[in-house]
Parts: sequence; structure tokens; C-alpha cells
Amino acid sequence: MKIVSIAYSKKKGTRKTCVQEALLIKEHGLENDAHAGPWHRQVSFLSAEAIDWAKDKGLDVGFGDFAENISTTGIDWKNAPIGSRFRLGKEAVVEITQIGKECHKKCAIYYQAGDCIMPREGVFARVLNGGSITVGDGIEELPGGD
Repeated sequence: MKIVSIAYSKKKGTRKTCVQEALLIKEHGLENDAHAGPWHRQVSFLSAEAIDWAKDKGLDVGFGDFAENISTTGIDWKNAPIGSRFRLGKEAVVEITQIGKECHKKCAIYYQAGDCIMPREGVFARVLNGGSITVGDGIEELPGGD
């Protein structure tokens, strides 16, 4: 289980810009990201496998295109129970707060990509412990938390 992409955007509902490393801020989210703040959806996750599925369906998409903050391999996020905790890199810890989301209107991502898989595949978390994360960092599921 590892991080394969980190992305942020200054505006909600848009594709995100990929970076090699970023800072997760406790009870806030990814530094400089429009979705960060004092709520339950501080950070979003999407598996690289879900992005590959969208590509296989003919969509011209890549990391950050579904407005996900962190893409990973080896984790089936949509089946991770609410309350599950994960360590990202050496010190950052997140807790899963929501699986999927309701889209009230078709956003820019839907029109640019032709579909949005975040409502079905995306997972949201709050940051319990901040820290620096880098593409390639390992992810560890922590005991308890449910």
C-alpha cells in the first residue's frame, strides 16, 4: 500500500495539480487545498485502480483529474469502514469519515472527463496527525479506530 499521487487545487470542483510532496495539517487537510478546513472531508482518496478503470472505459484521465487529493495502490478505499485509521508516510494519520459523496450537480470534472467516479469510489478523511507526505510513501492501516 503506497501513495502514487498527491494533488491539490485552489478552487473546488476542478481538476487538481499533482505535486511530489505536500503537508497534511492536523484537523485541516492538505496545505493550500480548497477542500481543506474544519470539517469531516479534509482530504480525499481515490485508488489508482479506479482511475485505471476509468481509463479502460475510454476516459482521458489521470491523477488529480477527479479532484482527489491522494491516489494510492493496494487499498480498496470504498470498502474501508468509517473510522478506519491509516498512517501515511512516517507521521501523518487520517481517519475515514465518509465513503462516496452525493453530487448535486455535474461539476467541471464531469464535463471535462465525461464521468466522475468520486461519488462511487472516493473516500474522505480528517487529519488526526499532520506531517509531510511524498509520492512513494507507504501507507499502514492502524489497529482500532472503529
